[in-house]
Amino acid sequence: MRLLLGVGFLCAASAAAAQTRTPQTHRLEATPTTVVYGYYWSQAAPALRIPSGDIIDVDTLLTNTPKGLEKAGVSEARIQSSLKQIVAELTGERRGPGGHILTGPVYVEGAEPGDVLEVRILSIDLAIDYGYNGCSGVLPENCEPGVPVRIVELDRRAMRAEFLPGIVVPLRPFFGSLGVAPAPEAGRVSSNPPGRHAGNLDNRELVAGSTLYIPVFAPGALFEVGDGHVAQGDGEVDQTAIETSLRGRLQLIVRKDMKLSWPRAETPTDYICMATDPDLWIATMAAVQEMVDFLVTEKHLTRHQAYQLVSIAGNVAVTQLVDVPFTSDPRPCGRAPEPAPRHQGSMRSACAGSVASPSRGIISCAAACGASCSSRSAGWSQACIPSANVPQCMGRNVPPPSSAAALSALSGPRCMSPQDG
Repeated sequence: MRLLLGVGFLCAASAAAAQTRTPQTHRLEATPTTVVYGYYWSQAAPALRIPSGDIIDVDTLLTNTPKGLEKAGVSEARIQSSLKQIVAELTGERRGPGGHILTGPVYVEGAEPGDVLEVRILSIDLAIDYGYNGCSGVLPENCEPGVPVRIVELDRRAMRAEFLPGIVVPLRPFFGSLGVAPAPEAGRVSSNPPGRHAGNLDNRELVAGSTLYIPVFAPGALFEVGDGHVAQGDGEVDQTAIETSLRGRLQLIVRKDMKLSWPRAETPTDYICMATDPDLWIATMAAVQEMVDFLVTEKHLTRHQAYQLVSIAGNVAVTQLVDVPFTSDPRPCGRAPEPAPRHQGSMRSACAGSVASPSRGIISCAAACGASCSSRSAGWSQACIPSANVPQCMGRNVPPPSSAAALSALSGPRCMSPQDG
């Protein structure tokens, strides 16, 4: 299914909070006591406490198991000892309902509900020299039964991977999941679907040099990170990227001067904002309206003008087809949920958008949706606007970009298994 909407989206970007102290760096390795397995939760015990503005040097692990990797042909010696320990020790009630191993939570001093956590992604490095890709997703009939996940060797020097002879994929590492604890009343939330707390965004634009802004819902924010990817296409159609373990340096800053309802991000070319709803169409409308509201509030266009602008200069396409929430519903993934009204369905979606500045290339927006465990009917959406179309939004003349950059999809797995991304 192809959904195209003329949409233009704009997000606020505010200056970074001034730092009054020299940031300190805190090493955070992945161990059984410094990770959670498959959830975001306001009651999770912090693995680390840091002042606002400090940096974490953090390890993250791929979403798989030693047994799964050995089955795919990875020798025992190449499997990280930390992965072996975590999978062996975090069992039963300490695992789930999602499938991602997330490092944290990190308690950021001073963060309170209503604040915003600014996450500056300073660097991301490959921790191992291989990754994997599974085969499921939206058209699993294309997958050969019984074939294990594909192990992909990573060339860390050239930052590329050879998928097959003559087929080379460039590597752009990013963390698929970065998020904070949801509101206490939400309980223990699966790591699978994204939400207001961010989480499993799978936004391939969140590489080193980008910044993510997340609304805070619990004291200390309780930031978690994981689900490393080094290459992912919009759609992530077979349910996985090239999944691998990563090491990154992230600076965490409490923003008292910002108020957000949904996550936002900034890359070297875009500002990105996000929203969620159980229905893709509603999510798309919400994204359009949020960006119209921003144009009206921040750039002083009339609603008529703002709506026209986003129609003239934007477009939306479905870009993610595999993310499905696995929430507190106790039914196993293999069973279809009971019929429910549209607003109570188990589908979830998220929208994102961005705007160019004079030094950036585009305005864009993305929307996203997952389906229930028994459905593959939903996806994420994407939109772009060249900055040449919006000089009045910026209050000055904006030179035409040399090329239009596209915003990435947001994506994630359907029912989680050890090979899911």
